[in-house]
Amino acid sequence: MYSSSSVSKCVILIHVFAMQLLLINSELPLNTTNAYLNHKCFVSKGKYKPGSEYEKQLKLTIKNFYSDSGNKEGYTMLGSDGFSAILQCRGDSYGSKCRDCYATAVAAIDYDNNFCMSNAKKLGGDKLAFIRTWNIFMDNLTTLALRVDNNDPKTSPLYAVGETRFKGDMMYGMVQCTKDIPEKACEECLVFNSIHFQFCLNDKRGARFMSRSCTFRFEFYPFIAKQVRNI
Repeated sequence: MYSSSSVSKCVILIHVFAMQLLLINSELPLNTTNAYLNHKCFVSKGKYKPGSEYEKQLKLTIKNFYSDSGNKEGYTMLGSDGFSAILQCRGDSYGSKCRDCYATAVAAIDYDNNFCMSNAKKLGGDKLAFIRTWNIFMDNLTTLALRVDNNDPKTSPLYAVGETRFKGDMMYGMVQCTKDIPEKACEECLVFNSIHFQFCLNDKRGARFMSRSCTFRFEFYPFIAKQVRNI
């Protein structure tokens, strides 16, 4: 999929895709029904031309990212005049895990803007009860991600995972922001998009949102390999 170069500073959102592709790979033994992960790219801003300087910069960045993706932080940013890109893996993945994930992501997914994907299966029952539970859960995850004492040296800052109960079922969640934004911007990104995309989230048995600066996800199965805290 070609991407837009019509804006003065185009950001390639490899960080989101790499992070989410790792979730897909790590969850397969736990859940094999992920049809809702399919999506279409947004091309409303136009396409770059094959052989253009933009394409050359994109290919060079993809190559350089592979070399950088094995670092201990799982994060890197590259940029030049009119072009910039970010790679960031999920908060608990870095080093070789991040590099392998990045290689898989680049082979499968290209540029996108921001989007929300949800499970086609609905919860049913009291929709308002779920909305209340989700809002509290999201607030708690966001607060946890912003806490300084939550910054485990083995994970990324501005990242949190947790679980809560909804009518007898365990609901698992994750929030994360990119490392290049301050805490306040992280909070604003998560709060705004969790409200703006409620049509995608409400009454669903799982959903994930991705944007340039933040991402969040909830499922009714454990998609994080390690144990998470109940919040």
